[in-house]
Amino acid sequence: MKLAKLLTITIMALCGLFTTGLRAQEGDQILDGIGETALTARYVFDGDLRDWSRNNLHAQYNGTEVDFVKDDVFGEVAWLKPEDINGIKLPNKLITTEESLTISGWFTLESAIGVSLLDFGANEQNHFSIGVFDGNLIAKIVTKNKEVQTKKEDIKPKNWHHFAVIYNIVTSTLELYVDGKLEDTTKISNNGLLQLLGLESSDNSNFYIGQAITGEKRRDQVKLHDFRVYHVALSAQQIQRIYRSSMEGEAVVNERQQEDDKLPKFDPDTPQLFNAYLKSIEDIEVTTNVGELPRLPSYVQAEYDQGINKDEVRVIWPAPKDNENVQKVGTYTVEGKIPGTSFKPKALVSVKDASLEAPERMVTSFKLSQVHLNKDSKGRGTKFIENRDKFVNTLAKTDPDSFLYMFRNAFGVSQPQDAKPLGVWDSQETKLRGHATGHYLTAIAQAYASSSYDEQLKELFAQKMNYMVETLYDLSKLSGQPINSGGEHVSDPTKVPFGPGKTDYNSDLSEQGIRNDYWNWGTGYISAYPPDQFIMLESGATYGGQNDQIWAPYYTLHKILAGLLDVYEISGNKKALSVAQGMGDWVSARMVELPTSTLISMWNRYIAGEYGGMNEVMARLYRLTGTESYLKVAGLFDNIKMFYGDAQHTHGLAKNVDTFRGLHSNQHIPQIVGALEMYRDTDEVEYFKIADNFWFKATHDYMYSIGGVAGARNPANAECFPVQPATLYENGFSSGGQNETCATYNMLKLTRDLFFFEPKAQLMDYYERGLYNHILASVAKDSPANTYHVPLLPGSVKHFGNPDMTGFTCCNGTAIESSTKLQNSIYFKGKDNKSLYVNLFIPSTLHWTERNIEIQQVTSFPKEDNTTLKVTGKGRFDLKLRVPNWATNGYHVSINGKEMDIQVTPGSYLSIDRKWKNGDIIELSMPFDFRLEPVMDQQNIASLFYGPVLLAAQEESPLTHWRKVTFDAEQIGKFIKGDPSTLEFNYKGIEFKPFYQSYGRHSVYLDVSLD
Repeated sequence: MKLAKLLTITIMALCGLFTTGLRAQEGDQILDGIGETALTARYVFDGDLRDWSRNNLHAQYNGTEVDFVKDDVFGEVAWLKPEDINGIKLPNKLITTEESLTISGWFTLESAIGVSLLDFGANEQNHFSIGVFDGNLIAKIVTKNKEVQTKKEDIKPKNWHHFAVIYNIVTSTLELYVDGKLEDTTKISNNGLLQLLGLESSDNSNFYIGQAITGEKRRDQVKLHDFRVYHVALSAQQIQRIYRSSMEGEAVVNERQQEDDKLPKFDPDTPQLFNAYLKSIEDIEVTTNVGELPRLPSYVQAEYDQGINKDEVRVIWPAPKDNENVQKVGTYTVEGKIPGTSFKPKALVSVKDASLEAPERMVTSFKLSQVHLNKDSKGRGTKFIENRDKFVNTLAKTDPDSFLYMFRNAFGVSQPQDAKPLGVWDSQETKLRGHATGHYLTAIAQAYASSSYDEQLKELFAQKMNYMVETLYDLSKLSGQPINSGGEHVSDPTKVPFGPGKTDYNSDLSEQGIRNDYWNWGTGYISAYPPDQFIMLESGATYGGQNDQIWAPYYTLHKILAGLLDVYEISGNKKALSVAQGMGDWVSARMVELPTSTLISMWNRYIAGEYGGMNEVMARLYRLTGTESYLKVAGLFDNIKMFYGDAQHTHGLAKNVDTFRGLHSNQHIPQIVGALEMYRDTDEVEYFKIADNFWFKATHDYMYSIGGVAGARNPANAECFPVQPATLYENGFSSGGQNETCATYNMLKLTRDLFFFEPKAQLMDYYERGLYNHILASVAKDSPANTYHVPLLPGSVKHFGNPDMTGFTCCNGTAIESSTKLQNSIYFKGKDNKSLYVNLFIPSTLHWTERNIEIQQVTSFPKEDNTTLKVTGKGRFDLKLRVPNWATNGYHVSINGKEMDIQVTPGSYLSIDRKWKNGDIIELSMPFDFRLEPVMDQQNIASLFYGPVLLAAQEESPLTHWRKVTFDAEQIGKFIKGDPSTLEFNYKGIEFKPFYQSYGRHSVYLDVSLD
């Protein structure tokens, strides 16, 4: 069959489109059925050495420039000849992890005599190479002690061949595929490639295409096309798809074949874990309003045999895609299922015609400067102080000019001497550049507010803030203004012309291609790139790396505006507010001219239309200034399809319909945060319903045990929600990672904001889970490096990036925010200053300046199961103490040594309203216990908790299956040994540590059976 030209397609597919029939989200999210999050780099070699992935890891010439020639099959390809002394050098940081990897590409040879296709390593004694020698394609690993190889004989010259080499540490194999077929495999160790080659890092290595590390000369001419590096081991089916898409023009998009599923299978009809002891269940009755789907409880009352001390069971209910069943007053029945059993609980739903309740904002937060983190009751530093100091101390060493570099570059302004640009997603040609600057503004503002323990440090952050704002202010004042008085300029944001010498808008940010004509950009414009990406989004541009594609311009803008407003609210810098107002006016001018159909298209385009929380920041700008146009434009950022189902507001999240299944998680969570801000500023109750319904669904149907969400296998994108709710095992646990850390950052932000309207303990139960088991756990041991995707498959290991804050992904950006505000939700207060909420048990001091009261919390929690509150000052207030949902072994409160006679319910707040006097001491005790938290649709796959702390099994190597353990059915912790004061335990030789203290290989989920 003749080769077709390889399709570089703009994929118009929602995550999960082919399996759910939901609407399309456009953009290059999936290539050949493989999610972009698995792709480290892609070099097409169609005239240049650019990396086509979002990581912008561009290659370089090594020696003389490489020729590019026309080709009948692939259009244009790289051509290396034997007489040329040249090759292609790839960034050595392509190989950085301890995990598996896949390298693939196309080549054709003149005679198949001898050529190195690829070589990575430090020297000829330690390297990994792929090449053709005497007609044989050989992939081999050479170390000082050993050499292993795979081989395909009889490579035919003058024919295009596709190769794929998989270095799989889980199966300990090196596999060689040629033209879509597995040709050879050999055993390797289960170490990462760097470790195997004796490299501490890739810094001292080289990575060549067309050249050999050994110095061996090229003896053949070779043409090259579409080399890719994946940081996962692709499956045989995925390799075949890459091959077929070129062979047959067959672009398999977003469709997971069953054969790709690497998770162990279990009999769906066999009851697992406690479900095997289930005796009976209770049906339920619920009420809802006309048009609104009922909120069905995730757990119903149940009775168990054989002394099992449980009284509820997880139910999986149907998840309708519309609200057809609730269009009129009446009743109907919903039937659920309990995995592995024949039990089918029923819910009788009564549909009534009632008005919607609009909760008021009852609670508010303290300023960061009012809460100080302390050492624990033993005088030791806590994980909170440790992580704070890692980030604050590193932020103190950062150079603001690095974060301003691309802004000056966009405006064509000269750089200060010795200024260096950031890397990763803020490099020259990256279309998201400037995003880290917004996070940085927020982080240094928070660090300023939180560093009263060190006045010199506080002053340093004040200087950084002022310098950043002054520079951005000066640049913003250039926009839309003539260079010289009376000179040409365009001040109207809606009239921005093409760039000089260009015939259309484009996103070219290269040194040669970027436009710097700021006088034509409209008054008030500020960003790290010209306005083209915003304009292109309006015209239908999709996400991708080409000059006619874009990368989330409003996402980046949200970070910048939010950072400016944070600086203003924390420090009072009026120029920060002025810059935000100028860009707010620019956005308003353009947005109000767009029809609803265009807005719907924009906000439902994968990544291209990702706008962060622009609705939140514009509504917030309105609240700070009173300018009505900002609130109006905030409403234009409504994601109508997700919020309301359609332009007629037929259903959507406002009516409790799950419209986010299969969507990109962190593209949409901030939109929900924005909806809640809109409710605060408009009192339109639908906005509250959107946020509240989303939170309930996300935390009950899409959440992993660490508090993170997403990690889909189906659709094939680790950053998407699974295609159906309550199917984490069936459709989640992506090999590319399960939980994007910045998604949890935004979930915590949403949770906190919801609490201000409805102060429910379940919200702070979730907040505690995500804070301890994801945010704290996302930071490296000895630096502020942090995780992007957190892996939860058996024998996984976390990967940390950005230790010196010189190159940011999205999660590196939110990390510098998270760890400079760790104290922000320990305490809240009633809006009337008559109540105090103690939400988290963290050693700290609260300065309740409005009441002239100080609360000191003394504890070593969670290394002890108690805490003490000491009151300085006096006055009457309602002290509200959180009773965690895991506190099932009792909850005891003593005041000044006298224990209270109380009855409490786990998952609630205990209210103590009294006149407090100076020196009062409140002691809380909540005995911890071990418990299991299973995956909702595969109950035997479960995580082990001790109190609020997730315990991870410590592993020596990657595993192909879940670690099997058997616990006592009546008392999970019966045979678990260890020291609660260190939170380190042992069970039958298996060591368990808190996930936030796990830096090596670990298993968060276990395959559990009960005795």
